[in-house]
Amino acid sequence: MADVQVKRVEPGVIDSRQAARAAQRIKAYLQGHPDEQTISVRAELGGGEALVLPREAVSLLAYVLTQAAAGRGVSVMPSHAELTTQQAADLLNVSRPYLIGLLEAGTIPFKRVGRHRRVRYDDLIAYKRESEAQSRAAADELAALGQELDI
Repeated sequence: MADVQVKRVEPGVIDSRQAARAAQRIKAYLQGHPDEQTISVRAELGGGEALVLPREAVSLLAYVLTQAAAGRGVSVMPSHAELTTQQAADLLNVSRPYLIGLLEAGTIPFKRVGRHRRVRYDDLIAYKRESEAQSRAAADELAALGQELDI
């Protein structure tokens, strides 16, 4: 995990009013130009060569600014990042022993680095999405059963 860096902006570090204005302008531009896959960014006060950014990068920036405007911190992590079991457990909001049980049961893929387990971020997010989908399906089933039984 030495080559993977997580970039984090703590809550309150970015001025929320400035972030809100920037996010609003970016979103308005993206909505007004839905077919553009590259966005040229120019300084408001000067000429010079435009910075050309992929649309998805600009969308990600708008998301980061929206979160900052709301006073929330933001972390950006590469999808190929390998997490420690504690980092993975924190991300899932479960205990480390519970996560290790999931790993050892084969529910979430992992690899060993020496004696340590590493979990790919992509695999963890796939598990989280699947788990949330199963939870929603179970809740829907319970709601339907409750209506059938007139509860």
